[in-house]
Amino acid sequence: MFKTEYKNKLVKIFVPIMLSNLISQIQMFIDRIFLGRMDILYMSAVGNATAPMWTTMSFVFSLSMGASILISQSVGEKDTEKAKDYAASLIKFHNVIPLLLFFFWLFCAPLVYKAMGVSETVMKHCVTYTRIYSPVFLMLGLFASYSVVYQTSNYTKPLVTYGLIRSVLNIILDYVLIFGKFGFPRMEIAGAALGTTIAEYVGALYLLYITISKKDKFFTSPGLKRILGSKIKPYLRSIKLGVNSALEDLLWNAGNLCIIRILNTINEMAAGIYSMVFTVEILFVVIIGAIGSGTLTLTGEATGAKDHKLYRDVVKTAVKWSFLVAAFALIFVSIFPRITLSMFTTDKEVIEMSVIYIILVAANLFGKSGNIIIGNGIRGYGDTKWMMFTQALGTIGVVSLSALCVFVFKLGMLGVFIAVLCDEAIRAIINFVRFLKIKF
Repeated sequence: MFKTEYKNKLVKIFVPIMLSNLISQIQMFIDRIFLGRMDILYMSAVGNATAPMWTTMSFVFSLSMGASILISQSVGEKDTEKAKDYAASLIKFHNVIPLLLFFFWLFCAPLVYKAMGVSETVMKHCVTYTRIYSPVFLMLGLFASYSVVYQTSNYTKPLVTYGLIRSVLNIILDYVLIFGKFGFPRMEIAGAALGTTIAEYVGALYLLYITISKKDKFFTSPGLKRILGSKIKPYLRSIKLGVNSALEDLLWNAGNLCIIRILNTINEMAAGIYSMVFTVEILFVVIIGAIGSGTLTLTGEATGAKDHKLYRDVVKTAVKWSFLVAAFALIFVSIFPRITLSMFTTDKEVIEMSVIYIILVAANLFGKSGNIIIGNGIRGYGDTKWMMFTQALGTIGVVSLSALCVFVFKLGMLGVFIAVLCDEAIRAIINFVRFLKIKF
């Protein structure tokens, strides 16, 4: 009964998140297929544009992780009122940073891409995409806050419908606006950005409706009166805990940006190929990440309840499930590498040179699984500093090794993928040792 209960709870949390994210990634997958088949430089533009924007978006979401941990621990302590106080404060105050980011990306995007070494040809496409997409930041704070409420209330089912609405609409709008169908102008990369922005807002309206109409399902959700009257102190406490996760995420993304910077020194197509193969990896990472989200919630509850056995069992089960996903990905990609790559480009030369990279990226999922699941277990315990520390070491290591492989050993793109593989594997081992030492 004990095992069945926590496994069912883990499934109840992660499956809707997984389906929502998977639907979203399939939409992005199709989006990039449209652009990649039109021009491989569009893949480079999207890769260069989305990497720094998602870095700042991830910072906002990771910053809310502290509230997620504290709310889950409060639920484990059976103190729902305290959980609602943390949620109310998060909803009220977690909008300032996204507003500043909106203005930053609207006006300062060219400075970022210049620093990244993006060529003039690709940069104009990056800036176009970014400025059209920037209004999404205006709703980012509320979306991050209510994602925490959904997750900690163990009711993530509406996220599936949300994912379907925004993704199906996005695909339709992409087809119409990128290629100029049904009398609309052919907007190409601008059409991709506009379609995504419109779909994000329509999806947000659906979630607003669900939050209001099914408020009885969200037991950690505060009412409007509690939100308006909330104090900043609970938010500051959650931020103090969450800032380590945010910095950790920022360090990972900073490392990724540095890698793209290194790739841009090789040729204009390198970043596009990197973006292409990692788009395939992301389809599997969203499944593992969803399992990780469930792990964070349940280990937080186990920590609040002082149940060490439950804590260990949740992490072990999640690791097994994520390794099965990684194994499937490696087998599938190893058997069908060219078919997978041909969805993004018709360039035979690009496909052939990318086969080894896509297999290495699939192999990388084992190390990444360990870091996602065990990392969320460590965060659920309340130790966010450790994960920031290991990520700092990992960022320094992967950037240094990438630079060494590219500029000294002249391994080109292969050197970058080897560096990424080594980084994830070494950090997974270090984090596993830390997990084994956790005691209540």
